Amino acid sequence: MNHSFTRRSFLQTSALAAVGLGLSGRIAARPRPLFKISLAQWSLHRSLFDGKIDNLDFAQVAADAGIHGLEYVNQFFMDKAEDEAYLAQMKARAEDAGSESILIMCDREGRLGDPDATKRKESVERHYKWVTAAKFLGCHSIRVNGYSAGSAEEQMKLVADGLHQLCRFGDEHGLNVIIENHGGYSSNGQWLAQTIELADHPRAGTLPDFGNFRISQDETYDSYRGVQELMPYAKGVSVKTVVQDDHGNASPLDYMRMMRIVVNAGWTGYCGIEHGPEGREVEGILEVKAELEAVREKLAAD
Repeated sequence: MNHSFTRRSFLQTSALAAVGLGLSGRIAARPRPLFKISLAQWSLHRSLFDGKIDNLDFAQVAADAGIHGLEYVNQFFMDKAEDEAYLAQMKARAEDAGSESILIMCDREGRLGDPDATKRKESVERHYKWVTAAKFLGCHSIRVNGYSAGSAEEQMKLVADGLHQLCRFGDEHGLNVIIENHGGYSSNGQWLAQTIELADHPRAGTLPDFGNFRISQDETYDSYRGVQELMPYAKGVSVKTVVQDDHGNASPLDYMRMMRIVVNAGWTGYCGIEHGPEGREVEGILEVKAELEAVREKLAAD
C-alpha cells in the first residue's frame, strides 16, 4: 500500500501553559492539567471472558487500581444494549465507584463502510442501540471500526459515508462517533485522518491507539507519525505498550516521546490504558499507570 496520501497541515497547540496563582504576595506557577488516565475494559478481557470478573464489577476493579475513567467494550454486555435495567446497574456501579463513563468500544456490528449500500445502512443502524446506551451511561462517544472493501480511495469514501450517517444519529443524542486505527487501511494514519475529513461532521473523530498500526500481515505504519496525524481529530487516546515502525518492526513504547506528541496536540482528556498481560492483568495495568503518571509529572515540570 502507498503511504503517499496528501498530507494536510495540522495546527497544534501546546498544553504546557501554566497559570499564574497569587500566593502570599508572590506569583506561583501551577501547570495546566495535561491528561487524565482511564482504563479500557479490554485490558481485563481474559478475566471477563473466563468469568473471573463480571462486567458489572469493572468499575470497582478500575477504582481499586486508582483509575476512575471507564472505557467499556460492547462484547462484554452484547445482549444488554437495550436492557435499561442492566444499564442502570452499570451506571450505578460507576457512580458508587466515583467514576466517569467515557465511551463504549463497539465491535461485531457489521462493516460501517460496506460496499453494499443496504448492508452499510444496516451496520449504521445496528450501532444506534450503542449510541443510546452510551448516552444513558453518561459517555461522550462510541468507538467504531472503519472497515470496508476495495481500493484505498473506495474504502475511504464508503467508510466516510457510513460514519457521516451514524454521526447524524449521534448528534441527536449528543454523542461522538470515533474511529480507532484497528487494522486494514484504518491503521494508516493519513488514510484515517482524510476519512474523518471526508465524513465532514463535527461528531466524527479518532481514537488514536499507540499499538494498532499494523495494516496487514506484511505492512505496518509508524506509530509515532500515525498518532501525530490522528491527534487533531482525537476525542480519546488508547495507550498500548508496543509500537510499530514502517518496516514491520515492533518495539517498546517510548512513553515520553509519545505522550509529548499527545500533549503538544493540546490533549487534556483521558488516555485509556489498554494493557493486560496474561496472568497479571492488574499488575500490568498498574505498571502502565505508574509510567503515565511519571511522564505526566515530567511534562508538567517542563
